[in-house]
Amino acid sequence: MARGQGPTVRRRRLATELRRLREAADMTIDEVGEKLECSASKISRIETGHVGVTPRDVRDMLELYGVSGDDREALVQLAREARKQGWWHAYKEVFNGTFVGLEADASSLQAFQALLVPGLLQTEQYAREVIRGMRPDAEESDIQRRVAARMARQELLTDSNPPEYWAVIDEAVLHRVVGSREVMTRQLHRLAEVARMPHVTLQVLPFAAGAHAGMEGPFVILGYPEHADPDVVYLESTGSGFFLELPPEVRRYSLMFDHLRAAALKPDDSVAVIIAAGERFG
Repeated sequence: MARGQGPTVRRRRLATELRRLREAADMTIDEVGEKLECSASKISRIETGHVGVTPRDVRDMLELYGVSGDDREALVQLAREARKQGWWHAYKEVFNGTFVGLEADASSLQAFQALLVPGLLQTEQYAREVIRGMRPDAEESDIQRRVAARMARQELLTDSNPPEYWAVIDEAVLHRVVGSREVMTRQLHRLAEVARMPHVTLQVLPFAAGAHAGMEGPFVILGYPEHADPDVVYLESTGSGFFLELPPEVRRYSLMFDHLRAAALKPDDSVAVIIAAGERFG
């Protein structure tokens, strides 16, 4: 699948365009809600991409904004495409659907992780131990479901048209024993394998780097091929997360990632450190 063509990105693009057209028509959210006999909060949620929008609603909004002809039909069709369900819908009780949808369509992913192996790079055994540790009260069936969802998500990196993936991980990730020494040996071997993929770059941020730009916590910068789809930053947290989309915020995290890359070991040296850590566990 071509990058940037999935339903989540299309919904985000549609939301941005509907907001732009409303502002061009010099109408407030309250005025639109009153004209269409719906709540202003519904219009707000549509414009922020928090809820889907029916083709009928889009048609009504565009008529109000004075948009007609081919332009209107193109946006109505975009609304139809945005309502399609991605593969992740089968795991809706597990995933933040918005993040996985945006991740699935990204042309580039830049990730920093200080505590554990990034989800896209985890082995099944490592993922199971991480999820069990973070959710000590979870039923085994729930853990299994979450592991299966994470493994399905990893197919992104073996897609026929994968995104460029660049991850910086703290050296601590290589030494924290998750599960057992055997689990860690397999996980570090997996990291070394993935790092050799042509579209993957993996760097280790050594302890010697001291204080660094990523000390606030893990994050992912998602980039897209179309100018109409601006980059977005996802800040991870237990059980949830949130997005930063304003250009100054995205630039700040891009600069942080540049500093992290500069402070980290070179990719070849990083792989050597990962292999050495795996041998110690073995």
